Amino acid sequence: MDHSAIIFEERAAAGGKKIGIARLNQPKSLNALSLAMIRALTPQLQRWRDDDSVAAVWLEGSGDKAFCAGGDIVFLYEAMVARGDNGKLQDGVDFFTEEYELDHLLHRFPKPVIVWGNGIVMGGGLGLLAAGSHRVATESARIAMPEVTIGLYPDVGASWFLNKMPGRTGLFIGLTGIHLNAEDARFVGLADRCIHHEQRDAVLAALCADPQLAEDADPCIHHHLKAAEAHSAGAMPPSVIRDQFDTIQELTDEATLGAVVANITGYQGDHPALAKAAKTLAAGSPTSIALIWRQFHASQHLSLAEVFAAELHLSIRCLEKGELAEGIRALLIDKDRQPRWRYASLESLDPEWIDSFYN
Repeated sequence: MDHSAIIFEERAAAGGKKIGIARLNQPKSLNALSLAMIRALTPQLQRWRDDDSVAAVWLEGSGDKAFCAGGDIVFLYEAMVARGDNGKLQDGVDFFTEEYELDHLLHRFPKPVIVWGNGIVMGGGLGLLAAGSHRVATESARIAMPEVTIGLYPDVGASWFLNKMPGRTGLFIGLTGIHLNAEDARFVGLADRCIHHEQRDAVLAALCADPQLAEDADPCIHHHLKAAEAHSAGAMPPSVIRDQFDTIQELTDEATLGAVVANITGYQGDHPALAKAAKTLAAGSPTSIALIWRQFHASQHLSLAEVFAAELHLSIRCLEKGELAEGIRALLIDKDRQPRWRYASLESLDPEWIDSFYN
């Protein structure tokens, strides 16, 4: 058995074609995306892109708990705290640079990319899912961009895809880190199909057996995913975001960040997901909150390539300035869940501090 961090397979299909399968293989870490995994996946995707015998790519995670829980933020922490070693900080720069290059490659991939979003799909994992051409979310999907809790901001192209969501749901999702289910993901445009996880093997087998895959892969994949979704009817929890859309619009209907945050954190309704979102925002990094607001609005008219360039600049600043290191320390290193944010509140935040992330 292959115990490498990422497993590659080429599955024979009808018409002399193949499906390239990439499986993130770190189930103990919920398939957290490491720099080594990025450096293995990117060249393999480039080979499949250039191989005429490969009709499509299938991307998934090992185990039943997660597709990918995010980037390897412990690795980033180690790069940040070794301040006397510029080479270590460069590790973090390399991680963000190469992660965004991978995401951009997937977004622009000339062949179909099916991403099987089962279980936890967060942060860097959502960057991979969002980039697929055929994105599946399963009944256990828990999808989020929870960077507000660690002193970062939603990256991996989120500045682009949050802006494309209905109404102001993207802003709400970015500020609160709310967990989305499969139907939520489809409603906001992060998933194309909601399919029961037990359908996975049958879908892959049907694709490999269909001669149409060799002739025109996209319609073939569309047909089989649609059929699998029909077989999954009734298996998905209803969409919270769709059900609470009007409330989310009302909470975010303000001209200033302070007013929006006051509305969300002051939520008095009885929906548990929105109440949890309010608590997450209230405990989040004030620096992150300000960056999320600014980045969301600054990116409204940027192309995908421009977004990745802007995010790389901002993420490198986050590596340098300490808030991200403190957030990761509190959550995953010391696990005290008592982050000592640079500023205790939005009201005390120095605007020049936020400006410095963009200089």
